Amino acid sequence: MKRIYRIVRWAVVLFFLSSVLVTLLYRWVNVPLTPLMVIRCMQQAGRGEQVRLHYKWVPLSEMSCYLPVAVIASEDQNFLVHHGFDTQAIGAAMRERMSGGRMRGGSTISQQTAKNVFLWPTSSWVRKGFEVYFTFLIEALWSKERIMEVYLNVIEMGDGVYGAESVAQLHFGCSARDLKRRECALIAATLPNPLHYSSERPGPFMRKRQAWIERQMRHVPLFLPKK
Repeated sequence: MKRIYRIVRWAVVLFFLSSVLVTLLYRWVNVPLTPLMVIRCMQQAGRGEQVRLHYKWVPLSEMSCYLPVAVIASEDQNFLVHHGFDTQAIGAAMRERMSGGRMRGGSTISQQTAKNVFLWPTSSWVRKGFEVYFTFLIEALWSKERIMEVYLNVIEMGDGVYGAESVAQLHFGCSARDLKRRECALIAATLPNPLHYSSERPGPFMRKRQAWIERQMRHVPLFLPKK
């Protein structure tokens, strides 16, 4: 038992030190690949499809200033003031679920970034626990600007499409810097389910959601990177 205890203790210590080190490293180093990207490529190969992975990192300063505004308006309107967790959104989601309504997420942009960079997509209590831990880490070690930069580069935005630059080039024929306000709102409208909703071929529901996001964007200040 003592031996098992020592092994578990050192495993916990090793995990803690390595996770802090990697998180600190990603404060300055661009994320080369995420678990979700690897999983999606394996799923494509397993179905006998050609592997699709479009991923190109660009700094926040080289993205349209409207893109972070659009995702804040759509996904997490308290992003600039919370410390990783939006208790109001979580409470609203729990109340809606308990009253028999649809299940919706209360995840913040920080939580989504932690999940996308470090964890797997399948939801479980174990993954949620790790998600809370890594959210605390990135909020403590990264700036809000860095969290947004990582989020907009690694987030899934289509089938095999990851990040602002890839979706801009493939769906709009331009760079992330040249995305227009309405295009940014359309991209943000896909984020609840980018494999189901397409910014390249938007339907009526997507157009309706795009219009709603554009209205919400009026209440979000421009998120400009520091020089």
